[in-house]
Amino acid sequence: MAANADPAVVFVKTIQEKKLLAGRRVVGQGFGSGFVYDSNGLILTNNHVIESATEISVVFGRTREVSATVVGRDPPTDVAVLRVEATGLPALPLGDSDAVRVGDWVVAIGNPFELQHTVSAGILSAKGRTHQDVRGLDETGYYEFLQTDASINFGNSGGPLLDTHGRVVGINTAIRAEANNIGFAIPINMVKEILPRLLKDGWVRRSKVGVHVASVQPEDAERLQLGSVVGALITHVIPGGPADRAGLRPDDVILEFDDKPVSGAERLRWIASLAGVGRTVTLRIARGGRLFETRVTLEELRQGPLTPPLTPFAPFR
Repeated sequence: MAANADPAVVFVKTIQEKKLLAGRRVVGQGFGSGFVYDSNGLILTNNHVIESATEISVVFGRTREVSATVVGRDPPTDVAVLRVEATGLPALPLGDSDAVRVGDWVVAIGNPFELQHTVSAGILSAKGRTHQDVRGLDETGYYEFLQTDASINFGNSGGPLLDTHGRVVGINTAIRAEANNIGFAIPINMVKEILPRLLKDGWVRRSKVGVHVASVQPEDAERLQLGSVVGALITHVIPGGPADRAGLRPDDVILEFDDKPVSGAERLRWIASLAGVGRTVTLRIARGGRLFETRVTLEELRQGPLTPPLTPFAPFR
């Protein structure tokens, strides 16, 4: 399987140029991994691999280096799409990250420490890791990481995490620096949801409900007379926002978003962000032991640049 997948994995090289106030120019070089998912020259990698780059190239095999351009990128999920002028390339199929189970075998391929085409194997250790589990990441990003013990290191960023059939189930993104073999990958199903927007527009326009939320804890379920520990607990309603106009208030629990179950805070943030600016949606709410539905018209989510991840939890290049 690894031998079949390896030709589609590329070494991503970047050059960054910065001008200082004194007029001096500083040139730096970065590197990471990526993989072809469309044989007509489309490559997936991490946004942090190519961010601020003035030149990008990808290396196929050991020696074939080709210039690449950015098709689209999404800092909140750390995903970027590159294009090279080539056709008939070996490509990896995108799998189903919802179907992969904890304990399943997975394989990582990448270029750790510029050691090109390194293969490592392990298991899927956990699913649904958030910024609360991978501390140091910007809280405004979107995280539902797959956790693996497959050996991944600096330089693996953007490389594929594969199931035993050679299908991509994640994009390797971050490590826990002080631990042995704890790595994190973006679930490929999240990538597939935003991919059409990146290809069409080059970026992702996001919508918002206008609330701050947290996942429901056992003590919340008892206090708020909930039947189970699911849903997104509203901790703050933004004045004048969509939720405020709809009459939502703190301690309301959002259970469904347009008939989609809301398992927790991160799930609500994700589906609300992609639902569409100006769209009116139906929310199912639990309040004081009763259930009701309300309609909310979503507004655009204005999002500034994300702060860099902090050590000991950090994306690796």
